[in-house]
Amino acid sequence: MLRPAGRPAPDDLLVGLGAADDAAVYRITPDVAIVETVDFFPPVVDDAWTWGAVAAANAMSDVYAMGGEVLFALAIAGFPRELPKTIIAEVFRGGAEKVAEAGGVIAGGHTVVDAEPKYGLCVTGRVHPERILLKGGLRPGDHVFLSKPLGTGVIATAAKEGHAAADVLAGAVASMLRLNRVAAEVARATGARGATDITGFGLLGHAGEMVTASGAGLEIHAERLPLLPGARGLAEAGHWSGGMKRNRRHVDAVFGEQLRIDPGVPAFLASLLTESETSGGLLFSVRPERAPEVLDGFGRRGEACWEVGRVIAEPAIHVLAS
Repeated sequence: MLRPAGRPAPDDLLVGLGAADDAAVYRITPDVAIVETVDFFPPVVDDAWTWGAVAAANAMSDVYAMGGEVLFALAIAGFPRELPKTIIAEVFRGGAEKVAEAGGVIAGGHTVVDAEPKYGLCVTGRVHPERILLKGGLRPGDHVFLSKPLGTGVIATAAKEGHAAADVLAGAVASMLRLNRVAAEVARATGARGATDITGFGLLGHAGEMVTASGAGLEIHAERLPLLPGARGLAEAGHWSGGMKRNRRHVDAVFGEQLRIDPGVPAFLASLLTESETSGGLLFSVRPERAPEVLDGFGRRGEACWEVGRVIAEPAIHVLAS
């Protein structure tokens, strides 16, 4: 579908349509490149402020996945004409306050009338042209880290069905609201080259994009994967979003026998690996000698991180039971 939009790109377009990644990157000077991304979606929670803030965090995550810093954003939204203006104002306030937390500012935007509410951001950031994090940056022997627990998708789906306890939903919301700013800072500081954020395609979907782009594979230890409180029970009860099965079919089609999930991996967890995540964490890799610095860097900044696997030479995904 994007082929008609493609044409020979200028040398300063460092990341564009040629190699799929989380955001576009355009070099302005030898030391400065612009990172540009856009993301929006319908409400994932009932509270208007929280929806705006989560949507903003999710949109800015692509800048962090490229190793960048947020500068400013433009809001993009569609709302039903009959939706009270007080609710719309809260959505915008949530987004603006989350952008401010990132050190940026809302500089404008565009809205349309739409039967289904939608809100998000077009985000502009900056990064050093030689320190861009790429999906294709995996190197065999690297240690792999994940900066947030899994489970926002299954919890949000269960909440829509009235099956998620208030404290479980609150935990998921807190995770979705947490910026990947610290993760990007630590990844840059420890010499990471490969990174992506875990969102709509689930862990295996986005990990698969890294494998395809890198020509190297991933070995993931299932028992090391962090889960949000309550996610396991809701997953075992089958509260899956519509995206979970589509994601699994896609990963199976792309990798075939190169996707190996050990029989000892619990069925609920195997499915959770392809469940959509909203505003998930960064998945990134660093050289073995720098791995101890990652957990130390997160700890000094007051956040958690988990080492979940390593990069292998074979372009495959192997999920180990232990």
